[in-house]
Amino acid sequence: MGFVNYEVKDNIAVLTINRPEALNALNSAVLEELDSVISGVDTNAVRCLIITGAGEKSFVAGADIGEMSNLTKSGGEAFGKKGNDVFRKIETLPIPVIAAVNGFALGGGCELSMSCDIRIASETAVFGQPEVGLGITPGFGGTQRLARIVGVGMAKQMIYTARNIKADEALRIGLVNAVYPLDQLMAEAEKMASGIAKNAPIAVRACKKAINDGLQVDIDKALTIEEKLFGDCFESYDQKEGMANFLRKKDDPNKVKVVAFKNE
Repeated sequence: MGFVNYEVKDNIAVLTINRPEALNALNSAVLEELDSVISGVDTNAVRCLIITGAGEKSFVAGADIGEMSNLTKSGGEAFGKKGNDVFRKIETLPIPVIAAVNGFALGGGCELSMSCDIRIASETAVFGQPEVGLGITPGFGGTQRLARIVGVGMAKQMIYTARNIKADEALRIGLVNAVYPLDQLMAEAEKMASGIAKNAPIAVRACKKAINDGLQVDIDKALTIEEKLFGDCFESYDQKEGMANFLRKKDDPNKVKVVAFKNE
């Protein structure tokens, strides 16, 4: 595929938006390829996915303004749905997804990063929702996810003012989890992914589902969701072997071994 590169290293996958001549801007073709690649992720083999952008300037600079400039009302709604459907697919992917934001993450790029579970950024990263300066609203989930991540007041400020923020401010307001020098970003993303991948994959997936689903309901319903997923874990090989290994270590440290979790 021309606009999206996908590579698997052991049980970690790296997806790269590859349109550097346009700062990795999202047009219909890019969104369609991204949708196809996400649909093809083998979540039995891959335990963590990293999403980044090609080059050193941009993660994703936004949606393609050239394409959007000629849209009608119905065309705008359709384009928004296309982006929302893809980003929602990323958000609900069973495995954790890390956004390694290596430059501009504006408009659709900021929205793409927010559909990921965790965001880490280079020192050169710039975030923003500049849409009102173009006469439109965010269209790929920005009005919804930004408020959930950084709080309603800060989200409204960012969206209403259309002001971009640098990586250090993104870290301060909780939009990103960590900031690294650009030349260390991917190594840090892969290190984090490896740390996730070594844990019991069924448990990690259950945690993602519990958090995501629980945020959509009241606390009593959320706790019921957690209880069900907690109980499900007790039918897995990973739980039985993980706890048995803990007890072996407690009884005799010499009997401890590295647990090879099996995703079953």
